[in-house]
Amino acid sequence: MSLSSRLAMIFKAKASRAMDKAEDPREVLDYSYDKQLQMLQQVRRGVADVATSRKRLELQAQQLNAAADKLQQQAAQAMSANREDLAREALTRRAAAQQQLTELASQHAALRAQEEKLTLASGRLQAKVDAFRTRKETMKATYSAAEAQTKIGEAFSGLSEEMGDVGLAMQRAEDKTAQMQARAGAIDELLASGALEDASGTGRDDIQGELDRISSSSTVELELAKLKSALPPGAAPAAIEHTEKGPQQ
Repeated sequence: MSLSSRLAMIFKAKASRAMDKAEDPREVLDYSYDKQLQMLQQVRRGVADVATSRKRLELQAQQLNAAADKLQQQAAQAMSANREDLAREALTRRAAAQQQLTELASQHAALRAQEEKLTLASGRLQAKVDAFRTRKETMKATYSAAEAQTKIGEAFSGLSEEMGDVGLAMQRAEDKTAQMQARAGAIDELLASGALEDASGTGRDDIQGELDRISSSSTVELELAKLKSALPPGAAPAAIEHTEKGPQQ
C-alpha cells in the first residue's frame, strides 16, 4: 500500500470516528421517521389523486348516461314525427355515447383497482410508520437514560478523583499539624527544664542564675563549717586537706 493510500485510509478512519462521536442517534431516528412520513404523505396524495380521477369519470359517466337517455327519447319523438333521419342521427349519437360509457367503465375499473391497491399500500405503510415511531421513541428513551446514567457515572468518577485529592491534602494537613504540635510540646519541655530561655520574659534570667549560684555556694560553706566543727581538734587539718585534695585513687 502506498503512502497516499495509507494517509487516505487514516483520514477516513478519523473522519468516521469524528462523525460517530458527533452523531446523535435520536436525531437520526427522528430524521428517518420524517422521511417515512413524507413517503406516507406521497402515497396518500396518490390515493387522493386516483380517487379524484375516479370521481371525475363517474361524473362523466352520469352525464353520458343522461345524454344517451335524452337521445333515446329524441329518436322516439323523431319517429313519431315521421322523421326517420332525425331518429337515425339521434340513435347514432346515442351509440357513440354508449361507446364512451364502455370506455369510461373500463377506465373506472382500472382506477378503482389502482385506488384499492394504493389504499392497501397506504394502510400497510401507515402500520410500519406507527411501529417505527413506537420503536423510535423507545430507543430514544433508552438512549437518553443510558446517556444520563453515563453522565452520572462520569460525575461520580470526577467526584471520586476530587475527593481523593482532598483526602491527600487533609492527610498532609494532619501530618503537619501533628508535627507542629510535637514541636510545640518539645519546646515547652525545654523551657520547663531551663534548657531554653522563655521568650515571654517569665523564665529565669542571668541575674537570677548568679544569685542562685551564690546561694548554693553559701549553703556549701555552711555545711563545710558544720563538718569542721564536728571533727577532733588534731584531725581537722588532715580532714580539710583530704577534703581539698579529694580521695586517693
